[in-house]
Amino acid sequence: MALGHGSTHWTFGTFYVLLPFIARHLGLSYAEAGLLVAVYHASGFTASIGSGALIDVIGRQALFQIIALLMGAFALLAIGMSGEFLIIGVLIVFIGAGANLWHPAAISYLSSRFPNNRGYTLSIHAFGANVGDTLAPLVAGTALVWFSWQGVAMINAVPIFLATLVVAWVLSREKTAGRAPSDQGMSVSEYFTQIKGVIGDKAVLGLCVMAAFRTMTQNGLFVFLPLYLADVIKVSPLTLGFALSALQVGGLIAAPIAGTASDHIGRRPVVIAALSVSTVLIIILTFIDSETVFVAGVSLLGFAMFAMRPVIHSWLMDLTPQQMGGSATSLLFGTQAGLSTLTPAIGGIIADTWGLTSVFYFLAGTMLVANVLVFMLPQHDPRTASASD
Repeated sequence: MALGHGSTHWTFGTFYVLLPFIARHLGLSYAEAGLLVAVYHASGFTASIGSGALIDVIGRQALFQIIALLMGAFALLAIGMSGEFLIIGVLIVFIGAGANLWHPAAISYLSSRFPNNRGYTLSIHAFGANVGDTLAPLVAGTALVWFSWQGVAMINAVPIFLATLVVAWVLSREKTAGRAPSDQGMSVSEYFTQIKGVIGDKAVLGLCVMAAFRTMTQNGLFVFLPLYLADVIKVSPLTLGFALSALQVGGLIAAPIAGTASDHIGRRPVVIAALSVSTVLIIILTFIDSETVFVAGVSLLGFAMFAMRPVIHSWLMDLTPQQMGGSATSLLFGTQAGLSTLTPAIGGIIADTWGLTSVFYFLAGTMLVANVLVFMLPQHDPRTASASD
């Protein structure tokens, strides 16, 4: 399942690297390039509204995971066959919807499968995402040396199809062996009774909003970091891909460490530390001119920024009834996608008006808001409470 999660991130990780070349090919402004990314988050937000409810009511989490992977694979393949702005925008809708269909199905599945080790388990799930985010830019950046951006899009679609086959086989074996969580759903009336409690929980809502501001920063970096590297520092495509991979390398190391630590010391202290370090590092990056030092700084930023992702997911599952895991995850990712839709548009306007460097100050501000919000969350942490019993 970590492989499947990595595949959903591989899809859009590829697109982020291709974005500067698509923009040049189509003659797009920064705001128009940002609009393509905004479409991704808007489609993710729309998909999140209903996907969690669909999964909790119908069940069949494994089936929805397969559908999510195929949506991204076919869309990326089709992007490589197109060269028109509107068609690419439509295909990105399917990538965003597929990615947001994956999360409620997979996270609720894993949370039920390993209830006593959620932090560690979901950190391995996040580890897969970091692998996808790390390898996709590196592979795409390298391939761009020999192929057009259309060719790279089609080449990078192939591993997603292969990963889909592996995930389908493994999940089928889990079910046959009786290890898979129950895939039975619930009645609509029972669902509405349960969802009222989730939506009315201030801790759940606060966590979702805090995570959304963190994701605004993360996705803003995905959009404007490659543009900054290509247009301001003027690095080669290979260096651009390597720098974006470096952003993820830190997460590869940090996610399992942070997830395991949060199982023992609680979710809150891990999230606070990671948010604080991330805010400072984003500002520092704007003062670095050396390519080598910049890449090293990006790697440190990734270590801090991606450490908290599985911890937030685990924290949410701690606060949510098991049978509502899909809807709670959709609420989280829907909130993240909704606010992240604003980031490319706002960042694009800032870049066109004051330059790309100014965008990083905006992103540091969104991370600072997340810092403030985490201190406002209720003090109770199920992990620390259980550890003291």
